[in-house]
Amino acid sequence: MTMRQPIPATRRLSLLLGPNVVAEKLWLEFFSDPSQWWDHSIEKVSSRYPDFKHKKTQKALWILDKRNPPWVDAKLAAMAPGTVQLSIFSWNAILAKYVKAGQYEKTMELFHQLQQKGIVLNRSSFVPVLKACASLFALEEGKKIHSQVVESGCEPDVYVGSTLVHMYAKCGSIEDARNVFDRMPTRDVVTWNAMIRGYAKCGQGWEALKLFRQMQDEGMQPDSVTFMGLLNACASVAALDEGKYVHKQIIEGGLEGDVFLGSSLVDMYAKCGSIKDACSVFNKMHTRDVVAWSAMILGYLKCGQGQKALEIYQQMQHEAVQPDTITFIGVINACASVMALEEGRRVHEQIKQCGSEWNIFVASSLVDMYAKCGSIEDAWKLFNSMATHDVVSWNAMILGFVKCGKAQKALDLFREMQREGVQPVAVTFIGVLNACSDLRALEEGRRIHTQVVQSGCESDSFVSNSLVDMYSKCGSIEDAQRVFEMMPTHDVVSWNAMILGYVRCGKGRRALELYQQMQSEGVDPDHVTFVRVVNACASIMALNEGRRIHEQIVQNGFESDVIVGNSLVDMYAKCGNMETAQSVFQRMPTHNVFAWNAMILGYFKCGQGKIALEVYQQMQQEGVQPDSVTFVGVLNACASVMALEEGRRIHERIIQSGCESDAFVRKSLKDMYAKCGSIHNVHKLSNRIPK
Repeated sequence: MTMRQPIPATRRLSLLLGPNVVAEKLWLEFFSDPSQWWDHSIEKVSSRYPDFKHKKTQKALWILDKRNPPWVDAKLAAMAPGTVQLSIFSWNAILAKYVKAGQYEKTMELFHQLQQKGIVLNRSSFVPVLKACASLFALEEGKKIHSQVVESGCEPDVYVGSTLVHMYAKCGSIEDARNVFDRMPTRDVVTWNAMIRGYAKCGQGWEALKLFRQMQDEGMQPDSVTFMGLLNACASVAALDEGKYVHKQIIEGGLEGDVFLGSSLVDMYAKCGSIKDACSVFNKMHTRDVVAWSAMILGYLKCGQGQKALEIYQQMQHEAVQPDTITFIGVINACASVMALEEGRRVHEQIKQCGSEWNIFVASSLVDMYAKCGSIEDAWKLFNSMATHDVVSWNAMILGFVKCGKAQKALDLFREMQREGVQPVAVTFIGVLNACSDLRALEEGRRIHTQVVQSGCESDSFVSNSLVDMYSKCGSIEDAQRVFEMMPTHDVVSWNAMILGYVRCGKGRRALELYQQMQSEGVDPDHVTFVRVVNACASIMALNEGRRIHEQIVQNGFESDVIVGNSLVDMYAKCGNMETAQSVFQRMPTHNVFAWNAMILGYFKCGQGKIALEVYQQMQQEGVQPDSVTFVGVLNACASVMALEEGRRIHERIIQSGCESDAFVRKSLKDMYAKCGSIHNVHKLSNRIPK
């Protein structure tokens, strides 16, 4: 009968207590009296040999044992010099372990302790520390370590050099990265990848693509990491043709099945605006990670297809793929783009369940979504519940208040934002300048203009356009003209703002001159321009200029635009050309109350009150609700043709609509009754409605 060998005591203890507990007990024993242990850490030639061995019990300890408690490394580093002399191999292994675990601060602490102990470091010491600097974005610390690398003679080493390139690129110092790269006598694919990805990260996509061509010329074969960097570079500069070339090389290299490359391809095509190609790659992927789904959502959003982005998100949920922060931000913005408030609320609930609500980027996107969907109360409630606010969340609330007609609240919030030390950006200034425009707050607008200049945002074309618009709407056309003239370039928005300003202040002729100047500078008008110059023609009864502009409108394909059509009807009516006004009106695909009003007022002014009343009857038959301007027009028409009974019926409709208290409607009612000889009704109306 074979005798079973007895289990060693250490093994029995390990089975009883568990390996982690045993390791902790042994380390506690070691640190209580290190002199009782043999130190083999200096001379060991293989990781299989123990670092320490008890002189009596022969119990063994390994520094890199996964079962070790987390406090062991720090305890070893803090021991007095001479107590334990670990080999540089062991110290480097500990540094690498810290970096791999994401403990970058601990890596730096241990590195400095080793230097203080006078331990001579080698290339394997510098690599993990430089990686830690890259992850901490510690550029200055990285530069100091670079100096030590040079002093130690390690810089030509391809491994250390690649790590230096990576560190500088990740810290945003692309020039230093290129200097290291150019000095390296030899480069491997890792070095090229670090440089290419560095250029892509800092927005220099064309430099990344140029470097790739150099890489190919030198005979270096790209790998999947190279292609990911190149795709990011193409995405950053919207280089679609170059992206397709990279895609072709990925196929030729047999790497198309790589899930990460697939996601990067989807992202590249989406950011380059080729949603069709993005969709093609996405549909061919055997497995799709959250990056691919998020790229599709953001791609559809960028192309203005918010509803399609929401459909992709629903499909993603159906396939049980867990969304991440980027996904949530994309789908929230999609909800905002299509005003899908209820869908946005459902997504908000999912975000709460995932614990992502307090991510500041997600929370800011939610505030923006609620504000854009018109639920300013939800936006305000969420904003107030946030622990901290970034400039995005402040901007979302300010723009939200402006949009819902609470311009004063927007300005109050702007002041609070500044008191909390948050610096406004271009979007902030656009929001508060629009608030000033709504309030006609000229002096407040001037103060904000001063801040715009101090912040350096005046060169932003959108901010400058907002300044021109604010000054023109506040009646200070001289200030608007000054800002306009200081702008280096003028886009259609700035021309439109100036034209509107001159129309508003009754200078229709100057508005038309500006329109001619705009055309001579090669800026194409849009539908807003045409609306404003047609209004300018109406304001000065410039029928011939109006006809020429009408021809341009037809040539540019804007005649079917409802707002442009309204302006044309109004212009012809005010110029007394009711025949052309009627012709334009009949060609319009739809008629809103503005178009009907223009026709009614036009016929009345031309002395055709009866036709004006017929137009009003037709308007009612088509189910268009009249407003106070409509009532003023038809009451004047009744007065002109002495249509008392029709006037009384219209009066009843006015009472039902709640417009009787409108000052212009009230005056028109009195005039109608007076001209129709019903003085009793004039007195009755005067007694019922206070002045």
